[in-house]
Amino acid sequence: MYDYVIVGAGSAGCVLASRLAEDPDVTVCLIEAGPADSSQNIHVPAAFAKLFRTQYDWDYDSHDEEHLNGRRVYLPRGRVLGGTSSINTQIYIRGNALDYDGWNRPGWSWDEVLPYFLRSENHEGGSGPHHAVGGPLDVAAGRSRNPMSEAFIEAAVEVGHDRNDDFNAGAQDGVGFFELTQRGGWRVSTATAFLHAQSRPNLTVETNVQVHRVVIEDGRATGVVGARLDDELRFDARREVILSAGTYNSPQLLQLSGIGPAGLLQAFEIPVVVDRPEVGQNLQDHMLIPLIYTHSEPISLLAAGAPENVERLMADGTGPLTSNGPEAGGFARTRSDLPAPDIELLAAPVMFVDNGLGVPTAHALSFGPSPITPSSRGSVGLASPDPTTKPRIVHNYLATEDDLAAAAQGLRIALEIAGAPALRRFTETAFRTPDSTDEAGLRDYARRYGHSIYHPVGTCAMGAVVDDELAVRGVAGLRVVDASVMPTIPRGNTNAPTIMIAEKAADIIRAKQASEAERVAATPTRS
Repeated sequence: MYDYVIVGAGSAGCVLASRLAEDPDVTVCLIEAGPADSSQNIHVPAAFAKLFRTQYDWDYDSHDEEHLNGRRVYLPRGRVLGGTSSINTQIYIRGNALDYDGWNRPGWSWDEVLPYFLRSENHEGGSGPHHAVGGPLDVAAGRSRNPMSEAFIEAAVEVGHDRNDDFNAGAQDGVGFFELTQRGGWRVSTATAFLHAQSRPNLTVETNVQVHRVVIEDGRATGVVGARLDDELRFDARREVILSAGTYNSPQLLQLSGIGPAGLLQAFEIPVVVDRPEVGQNLQDHMLIPLIYTHSEPISLLAAGAPENVERLMADGTGPLTSNGPEAGGFARTRSDLPAPDIELLAAPVMFVDNGLGVPTAHALSFGPSPITPSSRGSVGLASPDPTTKPRIVHNYLATEDDLAAAAQGLRIALEIAGAPALRRFTETAFRTPDSTDEAGLRDYARRYGHSIYHPVGTCAMGAVVDDELAVRGVAGLRVVDASVMPTIPRGNTNAPTIMIAEKAADIIRAKQASEAERVAATPTRS
């Protein structure tokens, strides 16, 4: 029996568990389906793709994507302490102020969420109007700075983009190096920052336990049941059960627990607790549409694992093994009338083929646009009542005219940069580029080669599935705290916004706890 049971030790769950456990009078249980984050490949930044389709990955694929020529898209998600923050590219981007103001949810405007971004942060460059020090999460400049990454920035400037040294300092437009969740050249996941950095006797962490459903009794969540190997387990919660299982798994768990579209649940003979058609809807993600050029200069990440580079990493935290992959990039607008960027550019000094699943065979530069304000919407639903079956995920990428137009114009922007003088020595041979640069050719290329850039959000959105305090509508004692609660996707990488959500949720939960304590204290006792 615990006060709080949290399902999922990822970008949100680790933060929330650590913050709630700061109160020594409460007990917290954090449950992770995967193992501990002990693999060296987790902590070496450049090794992130080596974790794909391993025990540390949920190893999801989308269902056939109608608007991507029927392709299935690989969807890596962390199944390990730290969740996807243990296998991602470590880019620290908060998004645009318009994103949060656009949510139009009380308490979630930009001015209201910025303090929670700052509370987490320990910025290498010190504190200031846009950054803070003293938080658990290290944010630092990358230490690789490959010549190709610098050349990409110079090329973008040559064709008219501004240089931007800090995408989190107000203005997003422009190009530069990304800031990263790293310390001394090593990855900093939320497990590293919030769990391992401090030990709390009132926080229990259970690994290798897959939760099967939430226990709901008389309209209230009272715990969860799951299994470790063949051992069935139950964890009871005095106060709350909190799902931090992510955009794919949180709606799946709600549906397995009888909260979701009644027709779907009945089809799988799951008793309906709350008919909530919105559970699993509103799925959004960012795509990357990569261009790949090969060249003859031996400076890519192709040989990053060479003994001399291992020695550099171990000695002083430098060298190509500190690379996060997409070291450089930026933000641009495909139309002059837009209020903020709608394209993120990402550039990596490596041949990044088949969504990271392919083996690089030559020195190469990969870069391209990621449309960051998609209007296409997908869904997550059960494929079986068996909780170990993967959910049915359909993203509906490029389903709308606006998304196709943004993809094509984003490719034009990237191709213009590719032709700039600063990049000529790295774009000797087009390994993967559009056959035609007319509108039809660019749209076809996006459909053929666009893939996820791992930012799914929205399937338990505020105002639909949860309220503005992230409580599940229709069930007491149950919340969702992860990227699935975002009504719309931010302009940029989603790890930092997910951490922010958990920071704010901790305050919401503690405020409720304090209010209940005051109410109990004010209740007259009977003699």
